[in-house]
Amino acid sequence: MEFEEVIRRRAMVRSFAAEPVSPAAVDALVQAALRAPTAGNTGGTQWVVLTGGDETARYWDATTDAAWRASSPRWEGLRRAPVILLAYASAETYVARYAEEDKADSLLGSSETAWPVPYWIGDAAFGAMSALLAAVDAGLGTCVLGNFRGEAVLGSALGVPEGWRLFCAVAVGHPDGKDHRSPSLDRPRPAADERIHHGRW
Repeated sequence: MEFEEVIRRRAMVRSFAAEPVSPAAVDALVQAALRAPTAGNTGGTQWVVLTGGDETARYWDATTDAAWRASSPRWEGLRRAPVILLAYASAETYVARYAEEDKADSLLGSSETAWPVPYWIGDAAFGAMSALLAAVDAGLGTCVLGNFRGEAVLGSALGVPEGWRLFCAVAVGHPDGKDHRSPSLDRPRPAADERIHHGRW
């Protein structure tokens, strides 16, 4: 698929078919995520791949409750996603990297609080976006799920080491054509010339 077409087609899918995704296709998405930019060549992001109902249930059990599942019109469609990718980032890894000799002048190697912008969040986002675009190219659907609740429970269930924070989850699968359209799409999108500034704001 042409890159411009990949960009145009990228959208969030909230209703999946139960059809499995091939292991090779899943691996290609994660490999794309690992090819994303990483500040200082730190590589301070890692991915947990949950495949099949037993594994993805660990995610849903930790991050949703019975009340949400009963009230959400999206639940049935989302829970059928056969794969969930979890993007983790380690602030400590970036702090340690920027304490090394070639980065020491940045003064970012002392603590997380020294960073005006946390590069580990940016790197996790770059990785997630790379996975989203690779999914479009592979004919798959994806949905980014924010980290709102249950991170500690999920981390414990998955054996995530201390210091690694969940940035987001990416549900992956074949769209079933019954997508639940987000109400956010009804908001008017500002025109490009209102968002792009040449020379100065």
